[in-house]
Amino acid sequence: MKRTVGHKILMIVGDYTEDYEVMVPFQALEMLGFAVDVVCPGKRKGETIRTAIHDFEGDQTYSEKPGHLFRLTASFATVSPEDYAGLYLAGGRACEYLRLDAQVLAIVRTFMTENRPVAAICHGAQLLTAADVVRGRRLTAYPAVEPEVRAAGATFVAVAPEQTVVDGNLASAPAWPGHQTLMRAFVGLVAPTLLT
Repeated sequence: MKRTVGHKILMIVGDYTEDYEVMVPFQALEMLGFAVDVVCPGKRKGETIRTAIHDFEGDQTYSEKPGHLFRLTASFATVSPEDYAGLYLAGGRACEYLRLDAQVLAIVRTFMTENRPVAAICHGAQLLTAADVVRGRRLTAYPAVEPEVRAAGATFVAVAPEQTVVDGNLASAPAWPGHQTLMRAFVGLVAPTLLT
């Protein structure tokens, strides 16, 4: 499939990003012809992150198991937000420390203030709340992130794990079971003609 101008996606990840939440969207977006730059603060193209597999097995919270090594496709230090048509925020424990990185928050602010397409899944909403860009917005996330979403001035929308909430340029889903609806919504924001 031929890539078209403007169909470059930036995905921010880190060690212990949820495995499915980087692997599946990366592969799906590449399959659709997008160029996807997957980056991690402090790491260069070709280096790896460790992922974690989060599953829902009847416990009070998700379980965590070792995932894969994911090889980064670009260097974080060279990222310029203006080069990308959309931003994808993967979930998992990495978001706990990624939200402390001033450059990550600046990138998130750029996309949100310029009303450019953003997808956030699971704990990815922690990057949005830390960047203070969701006041007055509607979004969803993993249920444990609800207090942060509300504290940031947004409306938390409780939906089934398979569902996605779209509010303007922002598409969000609670967890990886919602990949189908989140990817459809995100691609619809970035390149609507691909879905027609």
